[in-house]
Amino acid sequence: MLDQFQQLGHAVLKILANLGRGHLFFMQVVANIPGILLRPSLIIAQIYSVGVLSLSLIIVSGLFVGMVLGLQGYNTLVNFGATEALGAVVSLSLVRELGPVLTSLLFAGRAGSALTAEIGLMKATEQLSGMEMMAVNPLKRVVTPRFLGGVISMPVLAAIFSVVGIFGGYLVVVQLLGVDTGAYWSQMQDKTDFVDDILNGVIKSIVFGIVVTWIAVFQGYNCIPTSEGVSRATTRTVVHASLATLALDFILTALMFNQV
Repeated sequence: MLDQFQQLGHAVLKILANLGRGHLFFMQVVANIPGILLRPSLIIAQIYSVGVLSLSLIIVSGLFVGMVLGLQGYNTLVNFGATEALGAVVSLSLVRELGPVLTSLLFAGRAGSALTAEIGLMKATEQLSGMEMMAVNPLKRVVTPRFLGGVISMPVLAAIFSVVGIFGGYLVVVQLLGVDTGAYWSQMQDKTDFVDDILNGVIKSIVFGIVVTWIAVFQGYNCIPTSEGVSRATTRTVVHASLATLALDFILTALMFNQV
């Protein structure tokens, strides 16, 4: 019994230590942002790497999610004679929840794992140590541009996901199932509020972008410099970022709708 309590205490202390290192790391990255803004080419390159190269995945996923939403919504609302509300159902589901959350999960799996692996391999091959020997701060030169690239890309990808998802819902609801086009778009415009729905979704996507990118670059920068250490860090990035996204989604939703 004593050994079990000792192991539990050791695990808790390890978690707290990692949280402390993560927050100090985040503060160092944020402190380097003003300096890296003077070199926008580094940020643009990372936006292309983590954002543009993720675009095809986001578009395809958003299209099929919107189509499934339209189909499932129709099968439910047709029993109540309320198929005209499908536009609002698809729009609110994507803008409020599915757009930011699913984009964050996809972003963590594709871009987050890539960021961790890239920085981890640079550490394993001693490129980061070489920068330090040449008086180049790796946090400023390597980590901060990638952090900014992820934070900027995430809201844009979430918006694209929602727009494509609405179009996918339109294809199924209007073109396939025969719901009136005017009803679909008018209900969407009438029920979707800019502040309560669209702006809240943008805030969620920004928060998710900060957290997911922070986890990705931290895991890569602090991984064990071996092939096994890099692979474990990549796995931790996907797991931790996904769990953080789902937990933050609940917290932000409760705060935005004054439920706590």
